[in-house]
Amino acid sequence: MIDNFDSFTFNLVHYLEALGAVVEVKRNNDICIAEIIKLNPSHIVLSPGPGNPSDSGVCTEIVKQLKGVIPILGVCLGHQVIGQVFGAKVCRASNIKHGKTSSIIHNSKGIFKNIPQTFNATRYHSLTLDTEDLPIKITKTAWCFDNDKNNKVLMGIEIEGLNLYGVQFHPESIASEYGETLLNEFLMSKV
Repeated sequence: MIDNFDSFTFNLVHYLEALGAVVEVKRNNDICIAEIIKLNPSHIVLSPGPGNPSDSGVCTEIVKQLKGVIPILGVCLGHQVIGQVFGAKVCRASNIKHGKTSSIIHNSKGIFKNIPQTFNATRYHSLTLDTEDLPIKITKTAWCFDNDKNNKVLMGIEIEGLNLYGVQFHPESIASEYGETLLNEFLMSKV
């Protein structure tokens, strides 16, 4: 687990440990790629955090250098890091959401299989990935609608073939449904 200095990091850790994972937490400024490789993790989670991808320390390098080698899940800020590495623009959300629950719709693939097509999840973000001109290598896997059906907000991505996943919402939040299922699907992913 790469901790981006977020209070939700250890909620994710507890969920992952409850699913049987052995989790080691490293702050984004306390570890380098060589040290991560030496740890030989089976999976990496990039935690939520304040700020934008430029504030995520080693996270960008993790995605660049370990894509396709180790399954990686980005949550909130981690999701934005993955998107930005693959050419997406990070922009200010048209509707800032902090502690708000939204109805998430998904494609039933990857980390979303075994989860009902629509479920509720909690959002804490003021930034989002811009869906205009989203690079073709980024697959939209989940979304929600803010205010009306014309304001579609990207809530999940996958870089197919590389076992790279991102979710803008917080699966570890008490008000999010199917968070453990999503995390378990991630833990079952293999490169």
